[in-house]
Amino acid sequence: MRSVTSGARHLVSIADLDGSEIVRILDHGDRYWSLADEPIKKLTSLRGRTVINLFYENSTRTRTSFELAAKRLSAEAINISSSSASTSKGESLLDTGRNLQAMHPDAIVVRHSFGGAAAMLAKTASYAVINAGDGQHEHPTQALLDAATIRRHKGKVEGLEVAIVGDIQHSRVARSNILCLSKLGARVRLVAPMTLMPRGIELIGGDLTRERVRICHRLEEGLDGADVVMMLRVQHERFDGEAPRFPNTRELSRTFGLSERTLQFAKPDAIVMHPGPINRGVEVSPQVADGPRAVILQQVSWGVAIRMAILERAILGGPGGQPDA
Repeated sequence: MRSVTSGARHLVSIADLDGSEIVRILDHGDRYWSLADEPIKKLTSLRGRTVINLFYENSTRTRTSFELAAKRLSAEAINISSSSASTSKGESLLDTGRNLQAMHPDAIVVRHSFGGAAAMLAKTASYAVINAGDGQHEHPTQALLDAATIRRHKGKVEGLEVAIVGDIQHSRVARSNILCLSKLGARVRLVAPMTLMPRGIELIGGDLTRERVRICHRLEEGLDGADVVMMLRVQHERFDGEAPRFPNTRELSRTFGLSERTLQFAKPDAIVMHPGPINRGVEVSPQVADGPRAVILQQVSWGVAIRMAILERAILGGPGGQPDA
């Protein structure tokens, strides 16, 4: 999806990307993986550009990685939180977007509790809009860094069995990963109790996800032979007004928590992932979270590299500043 300015490109949903473009982003992120080990972590491709992080929800990993990504590309990074935004005074998101546009930024990274917030801004924006998570809709940059982490450790994504376990109902990470991993040729298992599994979730990508996504309501079945196990946090903050969906966290942990015992159902070389923050002892035991098969901290490292590639795509028109054909 292109914005009205020449070159700039929005990233609102994984649905906007085809498999080949996802691979191009991952390939370009590969080039930035080692930059973190350099004594000077600076490139100049976005020198003179401005990136605004507009976050209406709390975030540590996503906001910080976008800020680091912008600065490592020599862009100016400005952070605006919900407490400092004028929406706390009654201003609408669209009016905030229009006012920020009048200051001529090159990109705005937005996180909001409303599903569709990024798409709404992108409709009229003359800057690039990047979705950093909108309600229960999507979190496309998380899915891209997850795919990069899987590819780094497994050498490929195509043909892998990926189990996504936990609160599927409220997870924007799960929705983006379903689309991203399916487009890259993986097979996805969604594992959760029926009360945390949205009806028809396997159809969000049409025939593609219908063929590649399987629903499992037993942890052992979902983990059996899995190459990748991706655990999700129970998002209590999105339960407002809903009836209880499980008896208590202890019961959920007993039936759907990942422990050293239940991890044995997956392949011996299966990796364990989590988008964070982790509720230790609920969805993942400390022994697994800190164990040799966990790649959770590597996901955080990949977050900076992939978001560097995404910012270049957004502002310059393609990874590395080369417009896509």
